Amino acid sequence: MSLTVVGSIAYDGVKTPAGERERMLGGAATHFALAASFFDDVRVVGPVGDDFDDASWATLRTRGTITDDVEHIAGGKTFFWKGVYGDNLNSRETLVTDLNVFETFEPKLSDAARACDVLFLANIQPDLQFGVLQQCEGARFTALDSMDLWINIARESLERTIKAVDCLILNDEELEMLTGKATTLAAATELLGWGLKAVVAKQGKYGAQLYTPEGTFALPAYPLAAVTDPTGAGDSFAGGFVGSIAAAGGEVTHDVLVRAMAYGTALASFNVEEFGTERVERLTGAEIDERIATLEQITALTGSAVTLKA
Repeated sequence: MSLTVVGSIAYDGVKTPAGERERMLGGAATHFALAASFFDDVRVVGPVGDDFDDASWATLRTRGTITDDVEHIAGGKTFFWKGVYGDNLNSRETLVTDLNVFETFEPKLSDAARACDVLFLANIQPDLQFGVLQQCEGARFTALDSMDLWINIARESLERTIKAVDCLILNDEELEMLTGKATTLAAATELLGWGLKAVVAKQGKYGAQLYTPEGTFALPAYPLAAVTDPTGAGDSFAGGFVGSIAAAGGEVTHDVLVRAMAYGTALASFNVEEFGTERVERLTGAEIDERIATLEQITALTGSAVTLKA
């Protein structure tokens, strides 16, 4: 089995209440691959420039991630983003967005990347996502991430692409924006009617919710005393979520998706503990297992029911 991810590989400059990094490895495909590499072989598709150094290549290849489909654009510079987070980390201001080689990115997939068992389309232009889907017709499970920009300026293309995948992963506000519904449940119900097998609503520090035709499941964020840098947390969640589905093999049932929510939550919790990829680079499977066990413990309902008034 194999897992292909198509998306951005970048350098980020980040300032949070905990500190600052002028330049660190980032990008949706990077964070996804580092998380998903615990579960299956991961092939990364995305562009980099001449400034993508040896240390960044080594990090991207952590736990054997396959980088044969990473396109080096000679004479170009790697996508760069810089932002600053507010005191509560719920808001951030973008200071710099230099698309560089990512501006003209057209995904080029090798035969091995097209033959993937599972496909994740990170946040890129919807027409590009759709083109990748057409190349990976044999994938048994496909998932997609997007953002408010594409909802606003490329809605028709985005809707066409969403209807062609199995799972949509967006934050709750984006789901409501996409559908025009007032609640996340109503938005997810609408989207399941488009033919999706699953909708995942990311809710930041409050956790995430899963909606399938079989039911709804909600999981809180893993409790942390401090958060250093939330950059890439959503992509790490997607890596844990989709990666565990790839590892499970077979039919993607509601129960498989529920367990995937736990892995996504655990991976995201490690991501935010340090800047960029720093924590997930040295993460171990045993540490993930410990967090999964803790999530099982804190989400188990105990105690006796009480008698209510009529």
